[in-house]
Amino acid sequence: LQLVESGGGLVEPGGSLRLSCAASDGTANYYAIGWFRQAPGKEREGVSCISSQPGSEYYADSVKGRFTISRDNAKNTVYLQMNSVKPEDTAIYYCASHPKYYYCSGVTPAPQSLSEYPYWGQGTQVTVSA
Repeated sequence: LQLVESGGGLVEPGGSLRLSCAASDGTANYYAIGWFRQAPGKEREGVSCISSQPGSEYYADSVKGRFTISRDNAKNTVYLQMNSVKPEDTAIYYCASHPKYYYCSGVTPAPQSLSEYPYWGQGTQVTVSA
């Protein structure tokens, strides 16, 4: 399984972006998918997660009320709608998944450490700046 992120770019504070995480095949539809981000000099952190079944989404406190995660299984794609972005949202955004978990473990797809996730995208840069 391969994951490919897209949709990053430069956006002004208060603006919006929609990130996409496209999976190479439909097996990803059975897994929980998470969005992570890593800012310069900081550890990678979980941002949001969506379970394989609808109605089960989780958000980090820092993005709750501003970001929305969704999935379109017909397109094998998970989205992250980012509204009211702030400079502190600047980071490389990654999507990831673990094949043993259909439901999110809070804001991440699995309870394991991030190094144990077998599926990662290459990342997409989001820069929030005036």
